[in-house]
Amino acid sequence: MAKKTVADINVKGKKILMRCDFNVPLDDDCNITSDDRIVKALPTIKAILEGGGALILMSHLGRPSGQRDDKLSLTPVARRLSELLGKEVVFADDCISDETKAKAVALSNGDCMLLENLRFHKAETIKDKAAKEDTQLRQAKDDFAKQLAGMADIYVDDAFGTAHRDNASMYTVPMVMEGKPRVIGFLIEKELKFLGDALSDPARPFVAILGGAKVSDKIGVIENLIGKVDRIIIGGAMAYTFLKGRGKSIGRSLCENDFVDKGQALLNQAKEAECEVLLPTDHHVVRKLKSDVPYRTAVGDIDPGYQAVDIGPIASKMYREKIADAKTIVWNGPMGVFETPPFDEGTKDIAMAVAEATDNGAISIVGGGDSAAAVKNLGLEDRISHISTGGGASLEFLEGKKFICLEILDEK
Repeated sequence: MAKKTVADINVKGKKILMRCDFNVPLDDDCNITSDDRIVKALPTIKAILEGGGALILMSHLGRPSGQRDDKLSLTPVARRLSELLGKEVVFADDCISDETKAKAVALSNGDCMLLENLRFHKAETIKDKAAKEDTQLRQAKDDFAKQLAGMADIYVDDAFGTAHRDNASMYTVPMVMEGKPRVIGFLIEKELKFLGDALSDPARPFVAILGGAKVSDKIGVIENLIGKVDRIIIGGAMAYTFLKGRGKSIGRSLCENDFVDKGQALLNQAKEAECEVLLPTDHHVVRKLKSDVPYRTAVGDIDPGYQAVDIGPIASKMYREKIADAKTIVWNGPMGVFETPPFDEGTKDIAMAVAEATDNGAISIVGGGDSAAAVKNLGLEDRISHISTGGGASLEFLEGKKFICLEILDEK
């Protein structure tokens, strides 16, 4: 998608409405535990403010189900953003109140305001399909969007984490603002470049690493990547749905029985396309999953009563060797129960292998919470080409799905 960005428009003297992804993690006292998503929005924010625009930021936080929940207020984000910018960020206690609209009118060039959590209003998350089938829902979504859109002259989308959703702020607002500039920010531009280039013109060998719990979450991705990649490396609980289909004993390991046949069909499809698929040959297994529980390594079949919780050392070595010569790498999902040490070892091994391949010239793209967390926990961020800010969005991109909220924005 060759979309216009903030760099392609003149923002001076204009009111700019910008959708961000400030869905940051909070502790029990509502303190931000990672400001990564705020920091990654700064290049676009600073470009607008330094360009003389008056900036109105909007985002969601958590899932408040259309009701006000002070534990999910964006107040901590406004406070942190003020610190990062070195200037006060005006905070609006509601996103569409009369008081908020008055604050928007009063903004001067170079000023910045953050609206309260969009999802405190039910209209934000009304799906467009539901709105088309229900006049009342359509009216509610349209009215909400028009009130947001009415505050600005320009729309900017820099929220890749929700780019696959048709939320009012992502889809209906820019639709309402047709005829006005509607562009993307630098964060989305970066996401589209890395993911788009990987799929359309990859340096080879192109290796995809897929993990996580469910095959059902990754079927579309695998189908789309077969024929595009040279190798698919599979780990995590999803591997056992494939292994069961191959006649392996998997003990009590997680398995989606309804997808065993589909898994075998995918393996056959990959073979026909000459796409190598690697599954774990050995496994760390336990009787009961808990931190620091004794475990053993099973090669091949897994005994009844045991559950696989991570790839074993043989699989880890094989995977690292298959990653070493890669020139393009896409990784989404952990190799084991990453949140329960020591069953994060396989994921850590993969993170290190991806970093080493990147050091040797590969383009690496990491998406998904656990795989991104492994990279960050090991201090490898600077050795990865791109860490995606949208786990679900990057998966859908790899699946080849269309992002309607981006398609409607201005072309270069």
